[in-house]
Amino acid sequence: MAFLNSVNSNFFHQEIPYKPMGKYVHFLTVRVTESYPLFQTDGELNKARVRAGIEDKTAISRLSMFKRKQSTPERLVGRELLRNYGLMTAQECEYNVNFAMTNPDCIIYGFAIGDSGSEKSKVVVDTAFSITAFDESHETFTLNAPYENGTMASKGEAGSKPGEVTSRINQQDHIRPQVFFPSIVTLKDPTEAGFLYVFSNILRTRHYGAQTTRTGRVRNELIGVIFADGEINSNLRWTQAIYDQMKANKTLRSPDPLDEDDVIVAAQAAIEALMSEEYVVHTDFISNAFKPLLDEVKALTGSQEGMKRILEKADAEAKAYADKHISKKKASTKAGDK
Repeated sequence: MAFLNSVNSNFFHQEIPYKPMGKYVHFLTVRVTESYPLFQTDGELNKARVRAGIEDKTAISRLSMFKRKQSTPERLVGRELLRNYGLMTAQECEYNVNFAMTNPDCIIYGFAIGDSGSEKSKVVVDTAFSITAFDESHETFTLNAPYENGTMASKGEAGSKPGEVTSRINQQDHIRPQVFFPSIVTLKDPTEAGFLYVFSNILRTRHYGAQTTRTGRVRNELIGVIFADGEINSNLRWTQAIYDQMKANKTLRSPDPLDEDDVIVAAQAAIEALMSEEYVVHTDFISNAFKPLLDEVKALTGSQEGMKRILEKADAEAKAYADKHISKKKASTKAGDK
């Protein structure tokens, strides 16, 4: 049962293979902040000192979005869908507590349960970096809370008297809206249903980083998909190429935020230039070539019937894989214990 007409079926496996088979699909994503998210470790925003571009060798500090800050929200959206369509329950599969080991989330995104078993993730995500420098991309907020009479006290100052404004201030750095993080999400050895499952998760995920119920709004703008027989360039190199492209186009207008249209144009041009230097066999769906595929995926994932078909097929493939390979691993482990 094929879902897509715009993509050659040879790019996909008919079933999930146990050994790596050298088929890769790369989702070209530009993550755009739309509120004030937090990508942080130990209370500080993550950042790295790197070269501004490939051609521009100036060193700058960039915000960093670590891989788990990207992959975890996306797989949680997929798990939510599986529960919604009755293909998984919270009791049988609890994230990071008790994995069922037989559903699309476990098989595609991987799991590890001590001696009970593990499965390596088929989704590869690396650290993403902001196009603009750290100083232009973050803002410091003072956190405080009002009393009922309207006066303000610093957050956490429950002991302050009504009407008394405290001198202690709690501050937190946040990432500004309209900061762009180019990110390549790679799926190894995809089936068609697995491809659509990961594609849907990327399109649907809207919140990343800490405090996702209050802030962290991020939109994923997909600009293309690349099928290849190997991995392609890193997020950092793509980001640096975009920076060079925008500098050449004179569309870096510091301190003003970047224009999204300018970013998309530069991102497409940069990845096309980088792919021309690659040593892998690849078929690119970028710009106009990507639109028919994107429209087809949106039509499928935008209806209950289409989404249910995709999830049921992905679930059947995952269970077949688990029955064939994971159950054998568990059995051999028990035999070894004896």
